[in-house]
Amino acid sequence: MDHRINQQIDFIITLDKLKHIQRRSYLISGDRTENSAEHSWHIALMAMLLAEYSNESIDLERTIRMLLVHDIVEIEAGDTYCYDDDDRLEQRKREESAADKLFGMLPEDQAIKLMDLWEEFDAGETPESRFANAMDRLMPLLQGYYSSGKAWVENGIHRSQVVERNEPIEQGSESLWEYAAGLIDNAVQMGWLAK
Repeated sequence: MDHRINQQIDFIITLDKLKHIQRRSYLISGDRTENSAEHSWHIALMAMLLAEYSNESIDLERTIRMLLVHDIVEIEAGDTYCYDDDDRLEQRKREESAADKLFGMLPEDQAIKLMDLWEEFDAGETPESRFANAMDRLMPLLQGYYSSGKAWVENGIHRSQVVERNEPIEQGSESLWEYAAGLIDNAVQMGWLAK
C-alpha cells in the first residue's frame, strides 16, 4: 500500500482517540460531560449557523476547518479546563509538543496545512480565527447556562471568571457577546454563578 495513504489512515485512526478526551463542560441535558470530538463538531456547526454575526467578512470554510483541527492536540495534551489557572500555565507547551507529534504523522504537505490552521486559531489575528475563537468560547457558555450552571456550581466559578474567559467573543462578534453577557447576568440571578 502507498506510504502516503498509510500515513493518512494512521492519522485518521489516531483521531478516534479525541472521542475519549473528556471535557468539564456538561451536555445541556446535564447527564454527562462532553468529549472533545463532540465539542469540535458542535462548534463547527455553530460557525456555519452563526457566521452572519461575525464582525468581519470571513471565509467560512476556512473557519470550519480551523474549528475541526484546533482541539486535535488534546489527544496528546489532554483538555485544559478554562478556569484552571495552574493547568493553563503549561497548556501551550503541552499543546505545541502534541501538535508536532500528531500533525507530524501526516504527509508533509498536509502536516503543514493542519499546523498552519492550528497556529492561526491560537494566534487569533485573522477574522476567521477571531470568529472561530468566539465559537469555541460561546458553546461552553451555552452549555453552562442551559445545564442550569452544573459545571459552574460544581467548580465554584464566579461571574468575573466567566466574563474574563468569554469577553474575547466580542472580537469575533459583538452581537454574540451581547447575547452571552445577558446569559452571564441571568446565571448570576439564578444562583448558578457566584458574584
